[in-house]
Amino acid sequence: MTRSDLVTRLAERFSQLTQKDTEFAVKTILDAMSDALARGHRIEIRGFGSFNVNHRPPRMGRNPRSGEQVTIPEKRVPHFKPGKALREAVDAQAPAPQSEQD
Repeated sequence: MTRSDLVTRLAERFSQLTQKDTEFAVKTILDAMSDALARGHRIEIRGFGSFNVNHRPPRMGRNPRSGEQVTIPEKRVPHFKPGKALREAVDAQAPAPQSEQD
């Protein structure tokens, strides 16, 4: 699902909101979440999951072409951990794995 799919689905579900209002609401929510993560805050949405910022320390890596060592700087990266309800909902909807039969 893309951002525009989400806006369309919300506008269809809540007929009292215009497409423009729905776009503004989605943009506002996502901007607030991005801003909170950029400031290092944790976001928890009960029944859905939580977002936080993980710290990756600097490390040595290799350039795959030349094989020379390169320093990879430290990073702060967003991380999503799904909640129990979301994990169970996804698992219940997952298609059964198909066995290979010849």
